[in-house]
Amino acid sequence: MQIFLVEDEPRLARSYGRNLEEEGHSVTIVHDGEAALDVLRARHHTFDVIVLDVLLPHRDGISVCRELRAMGIATPVLLLTALGQTEDKVLGLDAGADDYLTKPVIMDELLARLRALVRRGQGFDGAEAGTTIRVADLVLDVPRHQVLRAGREIVLTPQEYRLLEILANNANRVMTRQQLQERIWPEGTEAGSNVLDTYIHYLRDKVDRDAEVKLIQTVRGIGFTLRDTQGGSR
Repeated sequence: MQIFLVEDEPRLARSYGRNLEEEGHSVTIVHDGEAALDVLRARHHTFDVIVLDVLLPHRDGISVCRELRAMGIATPVLLLTALGQTEDKVLGLDAGADDYLTKPVIMDELLARLRALVRRGQGFDGAEAGTTIRVADLVLDVPRHQVLRAGREIVLTPQEYRLLEILANNANRVMTRQQLQERIWPEGTEAGSNVLDTYIHYLRDKVDRDAEVKLIQTVRGIGFTLRDTQGGSR
């Protein structure tokens, strides 16, 4: 893998870089947010994955992530931070990050997360390119990451879209909490049940709030499903 590492603590940056290189990966390291954006503007296409610390000088990691997504850079991003509260995780994921790891970092876990992100980015998860998914009056244009409900466009964050795409690909099938957590935040991520509930709430607010038919259903004690007829419980 070609890894872009943004870590402001030199000792940690050297340690992460050395361990990643010992596993056969190429690592480019910078130490602040503005420098990270400068490199990504010029060379983002050369990296398979970005490891981005949240607490950076000049520009924090969440701001960097939000900016690179605004520039159309889709390279997978894994955030590193000492902040472990659910609200902080949601903030980072809403900025466009694909995964989240709390320090202190265990290298085996970091490597597993990075491999999973690269596999996902190469298209080994979710719908194939060129697919349009339809459930009742909900339409997902997969290549464009565009969502329409009854012809009205719905703007979603990357994580909201990913959750909806998984549910839509498995329409009328109950997805357990564990299945959803593993597919959205793979390899033992710490995001957990509270974050999943938060994203289900966000999706319901955007997808179902003004619709007569509520597509996103809770199956008590099991998980969630996307179905085009009323059933289950919210």
